[in-house]
Amino acid sequence: LVVSEFAEVLYKTTDFYAPDHERTILWNDPDLAIHWPLTDSPSLSAKDQAGKSFKTAEVF
Repeated sequence: LVVSEFAEVLYKTTDFYAPDHERTILWNDPDLAIHWPLTDSPSLSAKDQAGKSFKTAEVF
C-alpha cells in the first residue's frame, strides 16, 4: 500500500523474474487484520485484485 502520490519499489531477487511463481496476498485479508490508514477506496492492479487470502495461499 502506498499512501502518497508516488512510490518506487525495488525488488532484490536471486534469479530471473518468473511470473508463474509469483503469489499475491490480499491487501485487506481479515485474518491479517492490518489497519491501513485509508480515506478513499484503494486503486488496485488486476494482480492485487486477484490476490488470495493468507489461509488459502499456496505454500512452497
